[in-house]
Amino acid sequence: MAKILIVDDEEMMCVTLSTLVERKKHMATSAMTLKDGIDLATREDFDLVFLDVKMPDGNGLDALPTIQASPSNPEVIIMTGFGDPNGAELAIKSGAWDYIEKGFSIKEITLSLERALQYREEKQEADHKRKPIRLKRDAIIGSSPALNICLDLVAQAAESDANIFITGETGTGKELFARAVYENSLRRKEDFVVVDCTSLPETLVESLLFGHEKGSFTGADRAQNGLVRQAHKGTLFLDEIGELPMSLQKSFLRVLQEHRFRPVGANKEVESNFRLIAATNRDLDAMVETGDFRSDLLFRLRTFIIDLPPLRERREDIKELARYHIDKFCNQYGLTSKGFSPEFLETLMSYPWPGNVREFVNTLERSLTTARFDQSLYPKHLPHHIRVHVRRAEMEGGPSEATGENMQAARNLPKLQEFRDTIYAQAEKEYLLELMEITGENIPEACRISGLSQSRLYALLKKSAISRNE
Repeated sequence: MAKILIVDDEEMMCVTLSTLVERKKHMATSAMTLKDGIDLATREDFDLVFLDVKMPDGNGLDALPTIQASPSNPEVIIMTGFGDPNGAELAIKSGAWDYIEKGFSIKEITLSLERALQYREEKQEADHKRKPIRLKRDAIIGSSPALNICLDLVAQAAESDANIFITGETGTGKELFARAVYENSLRRKEDFVVVDCTSLPETLVESLLFGHEKGSFTGADRAQNGLVRQAHKGTLFLDEIGELPMSLQKSFLRVLQEHRFRPVGANKEVESNFRLIAATNRDLDAMVETGDFRSDLLFRLRTFIIDLPPLRERREDIKELARYHIDKFCNQYGLTSKGFSPEFLETLMSYPWPGNVREFVNTLERSLTTARFDQSLYPKHLPHHIRVHVRRAEMEGGPSEATGENMQAARNLPKLQEFRDTIYAQAEKEYLLELMEITGENIPEACRISGLSQSRLYALLKKSAISRNE
């Protein structure tokens, strides 16, 4: 007998689903608020949760990671009265078993229920037989539901030899996760070869990747293995693969399929038995649409996908991240450990971090430099643009007094994603402006502080319409 939790604010829906569950000889429990549903999932063991999207006290999709991270790790079927393609995509990417409209027939709902329970039973049997794996996750800090989903995928990826495709915004730690896959895989004793596609000069990219024979071009005074050959028996990590020149994408597709290639100027092909991990912060689907990326190469890359969440979607990890990196910097600079004021942590939690963990870590290092001889860190030690942004958001977010004003504000309120994009763009521009100011527009120094490549920094400056004094 399975235990099923139904989280829905419609009493009739709770009764209908409870009847369906009990007819299948399972036990049903209902909750009519999101809070009660989360509390039940945290306190009791459930095999499956029917979760409504539009609840009176929140959005079911936002609670999905929390429910999945509860002790019994239940399967979740999202229920909605309003079909939303974006909601379905978010639910499936977050690990939901299914996304069902309430207008579906009882037969379809029953089939989804039975398949989810069948999958859960088989998974539990397999987990019981499998030996526990101690995952190596150096410098991947946190235990939020969003991060744990990615770590589970790392563990799965490490057990296979499939191509791995890591996506996520800039600064989310794609190389850290690539290394985690490598260090937990059977290839961990072989080389891990990193290729930054943003720094490959187009005139030499073929030679750098595939190698060349002596005399194959001017300056080739000796034969040299390329990066692909260096990864033989090991792992090849192509960072920012969206920057790979279009002229080379067809050649690399064949290498990926055959694991054979011909160095520049060579008569014979050579073999490289590498495992590929590719990463990007760009929308490759959009690039395919504009003809800037090959669809067949994209299909080949997407064997196993790990989509990293931005830091603003795993705020639960911020305190642990801050403690880890501050202690690390204190040890590096020979300083005694620093304490945090509550306001310092609140400010860190309130800022959207457009540069994600990379920007977060650089900010902590800068704050520690400012507070070198102080015992504790306060908001005063943070960069101006972060404090200004947080305070501005607090002041602009105050409630309107008149009901009429509330109604007008509701009508003018943008979509959540539009709001996030606006805040992200504003924070990113503020960060870039301060970066240019403190470095005196010294591009190499700005790249060092921000962790960006020169090409990426120039692109972001152009996107934010920030001009430089030549």
